Amino acid sequence: MENPQPLHRLGIAALQQGLAQKHFSAAELAQALAARTQQLAHLNGYVAFDPTPFLAQAAQADAALARGDAPALTGIPLALKDNIGTADLPTGAGTGALHGRRPRADAEVVRRLRAAGAVVAGKAGMHELAFGISSDNAVTGRIRNPWAPDRIPGGSSGGSAVVVSAGLVPAALGTDTGASVRLPAALCGIAGLRPTVGRIPGGGIAPISATRDTAGPMARSVHDLALLDAVMAQDATPLADIPLRGLRLGLPTQRFWDACDASVTAVMAQARQALERAGVVLVEVALPELDALNDAVGFPVALYEFMAQMPGYLREAGHDVDLPALLAGIGSPDVAGLLQPLLKDGVPEAAYREALAARERLQALYREAFAQAQVEALAFPTAPLTARPLLAGGGVEFLGTPQPAFLTYIRNTDPGSNAGIPGLSLPAGVGPDGLPVGLALDGPAGSDRRLLAIGAAIERVLPPPALPPLD
Repeated sequence: MENPQPLHRLGIAALQQGLAQKHFSAAELAQALAARTQQLAHLNGYVAFDPTPFLAQAAQADAALARGDAPALTGIPLALKDNIGTADLPTGAGTGALHGRRPRADAEVVRRLRAAGAVVAGKAGMHELAFGISSDNAVTGRIRNPWAPDRIPGGSSGGSAVVVSAGLVPAALGTDTGASVRLPAALCGIAGLRPTVGRIPGGGIAPISATRDTAGPMARSVHDLALLDAVMAQDATPLADIPLRGLRLGLPTQRFWDACDASVTAVMAQARQALERAGVVLVEVALPELDALNDAVGFPVALYEFMAQMPGYLREAGHDVDLPALLAGIGSPDVAGLLQPLLKDGVPEAAYREALAARERLQALYREAFAQAQVEALAFPTAPLTARPLLAGGGVEFLGTPQPAFLTYIRNTDPGSNAGIPGLSLPAGVGPDGLPVGLALDGPAGSDRRLLAIGAAIERVLPPPALPPLD
């Protein structure tokens, strides 16, 4: 029996079914995706891809399927962001001093995925050291959005989003500190989950900040995100079938919905109409002092913890690279300008402690908002603008004027990140400019499986995810 769609368009659930019913083999799937990877190499989604070990893993998966002892993800290809440790593939974190180097062991989350049968297809490119949102990397090259190659794919997990959106793999792992899974998912028209901080083990992942970092899955549907989350978090709680009628969602009032570009505004209006037609109750939710608290947390925590935690990662990975050598090897001017001065003038510990205290107040603000408004999640545009070309100096055009790309794109996702709560981005539709728009959902801390269930219900009333114009 032939598949009604090409293999590169199938998600994890459809691939699982096809493999189980012997419509195709894991080797045939890997061969098809390897050929597509070569065809679309100009997108620069991968920083390390070798078809030989990819096909060898697929052959091992076929043997396991034939024996009948195959775990859930057997034969399913995944890409991993270049900062997620793999002993058999380079893990360069997109930076010069580590480029091409392999750590001594897999990251814990990779061990879990391999134990579930997943096939690691390759390592996806990223913004250097994960400090940025454009994925314009001077060391490994500019990563291109499959919807419009002159536009950024978002970041820092830009390569992970590109290889999923372009059909090189059905799913990928990224990491998210302030936007880095959800933003590229939104700009490339796929789904992405930022789990509650601490839900996914961080061992073996090149850090920015243990307080803010988390690995997260990226795929074409919420169902596929949930399959990966179950393995990554070792939490197989079934997703509840949530009726939308009577579901209370909060619309945060502080600037989340204001000052968006025309495409985002148009798609979000359609999304709100679809939710209201389905019976969702939309409630305005105030988050007083949100901006002041968020600003007090963000950079002080990230920069202090990067300088404190990166040396330990380098030692544990077995690299003969110290922190000064790492910073000296940065190739991207925006990242060098942010990090290299820290060797001389780092964040004082007192400022860091004040930032952690502000984070506690930010977390309390979110807890109170969810409880007082009696909402299960907050809904808002993932980003206030669609994918843009980078301007000279690293800015983007927004509402008719040049704006800093980083602060503009993370405007809506950063506060929930600093609070450590789970966040989900769903493809909400394609705007008048022909580019995808994401709808974000933030949930209370620890509500990851519930948030995924809400996302799955909402996904059914949004337009079917569109495909980039590649075929």
